[in-house]
Amino acid sequence: MADDKLELYGANWCGDCRRAKKFLGEQRIHYDWLDITDNDEAIAFVESVNDGKRRIPTIVLPDDRVLSNPSNAELAAALGLRTQAKMNYYDTIIVGSGPAGLTAALYLAREGFEVLVIEKSGLGGQTGITDRLDNFPGFPEGITGGEFADRLVQQAKRFGVEILQAQAVTGLRPEAESRYVTTSDGQEYGARAVVIATGSTYKRLEVPGEEELLGAGVHFCATCDGPFYRGEHVAVVGGGASAAEESLFLTRFVDQVTLLVRGDTLKAAPVVIDKVHENNKIEVRYNTSVRELQGANKLEGLIVGATDGDATVNGAETLNPAAVFLFVGLSPNSGWLPDNIERNDHGFLCTDKTLQTTTPGVFAAGDVRHGATNQAASAAGEGATVALMVREYLKEA
Repeated sequence: MADDKLELYGANWCGDCRRAKKFLGEQRIHYDWLDITDNDEAIAFVESVNDGKRRIPTIVLPDDRVLSNPSNAELAAALGLRTQAKMNYYDTIIVGSGPAGLTAALYLAREGFEVLVIEKSGLGGQTGITDRLDNFPGFPEGITGGEFADRLVQQAKRFGVEILQAQAVTGLRPEAESRYVTTSDGQEYGARAVVIATGSTYKRLEVPGEEELLGAGVHFCATCDGPFYRGEHVAVVGGGASAAEESLFLTRFVDQVTLLVRGDTLKAAPVVIDKVHENNKIEVRYNTSVRELQGANKLEGLIVGATDGDATVNGAETLNPAAVFLFVGLSPNSGWLPDNIERNDHGFLCTDKTLQTTTPGVFAAGDVRHGATNQAASAAGEGATVALMVREYLKEA
């Protein structure tokens, strides 16, 4: 599917269009975006395939099938994504398909265990939407995140790992020697052990206008949405490595990046910081916070002000980027888990030396775990480690 693009007809003010774009982006399925606003040809096409109605999003698949405002489930089915498992019970269920989850899966499957991986977003996790991995061992020339994720998926499948896509896990419960997970479609699957490898997601600014403009000029993935702003001015918010690296990536498409940093320094590798300051397309504004996002159906303005330490000082100005990309920290994807699984103050899962949580038979690996380093290589290492720990647990379970 990566080589055969979909055509997605819609408009920036359309909530269902933003939902469809988010779903396709999460699944790493490429598409051509055709905005029907002031586009007579696009409007005529939408009307021609919808009995004269302007139903959006209208999606044209590579085989010329047309979907009119499909639900995520309908879109997943049309794309051939497996959303239900073949069996009801496995040796191990792994929730999450990033480097930690898929490494654990292939290690266990290679030893003959029946393994089910369940993933609500794109296979490969955040690695899959990373522009490039330059520091993963074994790839001296680097490798794109998408290619790395594809290789990892192929390797897991070669050992017999079963993978569900576009399926969220909404609950987990223990029962005697088993652990059961519930998925968003109401199905329940059991296993003797469960590995939580759900990673983390980018935090939001929590300022006025943010929620309303998500997907309509406010984004969290430069790889997914950067190409839509070719030749334009965009803003990036954040002071860490992700903000710096994504700013550099965006310069491939846009004419100008304004990097807004709340503190007085960037927290990234020195080589990355040097690249940011040397790039004449990037303007770095330190001690600057975002106070409000403006716009009705799309981003129209960004109100920013100066900061003094953690305090916001008086005075504000309006910037007018075409889009803003937010990289202001990470939150663990652990909210769906029962309260009796211990977390730290930030919601990351606490584990013992075997990577087992406070619920026996439930393990954690990767960025969702307290103490993780948020690096693809270490996540893969934790995946291998947790697989060995699960193997020992299954001997006794």
